[in-house]
Amino acid sequence: MDIFRKIADRKITEAMMDGGFDNLSGKGKRLVFDDETWVPEDLRISYRFLKNAGYLPPELELRNEIINLKSLLNTLDDNKERLNTMRELHYKIMKMNLMRKKPLTLEDFPLYEERVVEKTVSNKNS
Repeated sequence: MDIFRKIADRKITEAMMDGGFDNLSGKGKRLVFDDETWVPEDLRISYRFLKNAGYLPPELELRNEIINLKSLLNTLDDNKERLNTMRELHYKIMKMNLMRKKPLTLEDFPLYEERVVEKTVSNKNS
């Protein structure tokens, strides 16, 4: 979860606690998650075909592989296997960062990320 999402989640939680969402017009109605308004109109049909076929963009496939490698790393006892898995994990993280053209994400450093969120939220409340 990126830092802006954490800040937004914190603000949303505060608003929920203060009752800021109690009188909204769509309360109790079903959310529509199949909204494709952000997809250009000429690509919507092909997007729907790919989605129904279970296709994931390369970035999401790589992200899933990274998540699986992190989980696998926690279960390995053999040091050689752990080292090989860590190398593969670091390679895939580097590859993903190059694909995204973002060399650093705070979600890779959860302690630092939490401190930045706290600092940002406390500064805005002051």
